[in-house]
Amino acid sequence: MTSQPPPTHPGAEAAPTCYRHPERETYVRCQRCERSICPDCMRDAAVGHQCVECVQEGNRSVRHARAMFGGAAVTKPRVTWTLLIINVLAYLAELTRADEIINTFATSSVYVFYGEWWRLLTGAFLHAPPPSFWHILFNMWALYAIGPELERRLGSLRFAALYLLSALGGSIAVYLFGLWAYGASGAIYGMFGALFVVSRKLGFDARGVLWLIGINIVLTFVVPGISWQGHLGGLVTGTAVAAAFVYAPRKSRNAVQLAAVVAVLAVMAVILLTLPPYGAIAIQ
Repeated sequence: MTSQPPPTHPGAEAAPTCYRHPERETYVRCQRCERSICPDCMRDAAVGHQCVECVQEGNRSVRHARAMFGGAAVTKPRVTWTLLIINVLAYLAELTRADEIINTFATSSVYVFYGEWWRLLTGAFLHAPPPSFWHILFNMWALYAIGPELERRLGSLRFAALYLLSALGGSIAVYLFGLWAYGASGAIYGMFGALFVVSRKLGFDARGVLWLIGINIVLTFVVPGISWQGHLGGLVTGTAVAAAFVYAPRKSRNAVQLAAVVAVLAVMAVILLTLPPYGAIAIQ
């Protein structure tokens, strides 16, 4: 027994249906593959509409914008603004409990030697307490002026790594050669060094950056109460990290940059685990 389709009137044709939803009639076709698509399957294209699969395939073939030295392109310097906010919030906390906060979180070679390693990083977010304002004002101005440019060149993740490693480098120098320090100056000097490296790599005139670094180094040794250890430690670390980021071969850029970060952290760990700090020696 067989069944035959019902007869159709001459000239009658079946209405087209969506390729994903056969129960829905539609007269719109994908501009790329020409399959019929219903409103739920339409995606706006430069001309007309495309289906879901064609849009996904097109996205896979699009090269996403990249920062000059790796990482996703930066439209808004979110890391810079985040660091600014953290520093300002820490300073506001000092308005009410300055002595307690500084005594607990400032970088101290002796306390770090006896296991309070967090001070190496937390000390980089503290500044001279009120009524002194010049310390945080200068550092935050430098971060605001230089941070966005470096973040756009390096990418947000690499800029964050540069900033934090420079801060740690300054704290490690304080640990080795000093007694007590706090402030973002180590990270800021690391940014100065990075700006010089990036300027040289791009063929810009770097003499202005050299003058900036030179003047600040002179002030470091002329103005009393400034930690030259933190400044120079951050400068050396930031310059080295930036050089690894900027001069990494394009074909193996990510691997080289990651290896540089790991190597710097490893050196810092070796220093902390093997070398006694000046502060611990001085009090013995």
